[in-house]
Amino acid sequence: MISSIDELIQKMVSGDKRALGKIITLMEEDSSSSAYIVSKIYPLTGKAYILGITGPPGSGKSSIVDKLVSCYRNENLKVGVIAIDPTSPFTGGAILGDRIRMRSHYTDKNVFIRSMATRGTLGGLSRATSDSVKALDAFGNDVIIIETVGAGQVEVDIVKVADTVVVVSVPDMGDTIQKLKAGIMEIGNIFAVNKADIDGAEKCILEIKMMLELSETKNGWVPPIVKTFGDRDNGANELYEAIKNHHKYLLESGRQEKKKIARGKADLIYILQNLFIKKFYEAINEEELEELGKKIASREKDPYTIIEELIPRLKKFL
Repeated sequence: MISSIDELIQKMVSGDKRALGKIITLMEEDSSSSAYIVSKIYPLTGKAYILGITGPPGSGKSSIVDKLVSCYRNENLKVGVIAIDPTSPFTGGAILGDRIRMRSHYTDKNVFIRSMATRGTLGGLSRATSDSVKALDAFGNDVIIIETVGAGQVEVDIVKVADTVVVVSVPDMGDTIQKLKAGIMEIGNIFAVNKADIDGAEKCILEIKMMLELSETKNGWVPPIVKTFGDRDNGANELYEAIKNHHKYLLESGRQEKKKIARGKADLIYILQNLFIKKFYEAINEEELEELGKKIASREKDPYTIIEELIPRLKKFL
């Protein structure tokens, strides 16, 4: 198995898109394979610029990504796209698969597009997203775009992965106030008001401006608000320039390096959390877990006391 993975890795770093697809599939399906792959490709990572696109369902994120891919390709940059979709309750796979909006790029050898399922992750990203970004990075992509699922208020994990986050909004969808409540405003480096030719665009822009004025400044960066127009090219170049300006700001201010350090810390915490959960289930069988649940429900013991009692047993598994 290891030799076949090594062979896939060699093909991937040599530019084989099919090998890259197989590597990502392994990362989605097998955490141990993912750990091995990352350990092998990690020295080749850290070069790509990572862009996150988030916002509510129906806001036109895929159309915006399509236009941005064209902008990057016009500069002869190699682009990878991870499009996160909801998870099918039956197969565990992505159920939207609405990458049809990016169909013009599928035949471009310098564009790689992959749909991934959230697999129940509340933060809007698949468990394997971070590792898949590393694979796309090692593959030689200059830019990696992550389009989140659009699940609503919980989509804040993107800030842990992306260098720049674009929050997409649409007039008269009732989503603006929801975002204000959710705190998603806090993760946006750039705000795109899409379909800005319909009624309510100016009101939407005003609401975003008001919230930005109330929030603290982002270390000297003032998030711009850009009008975009769905499938039309209008506004795409303006958004592209805003993204480039934020990238330039990150490099000149030293924030880029700080983001990389924060990303490394987030990776460590994520892996440790998942390792602890895995070891927990190795140490305790379902019957015992059921009994502990009964003790908590009957108020015989509280969850904190039970955890304290379990820690000595868990230590031998770590």
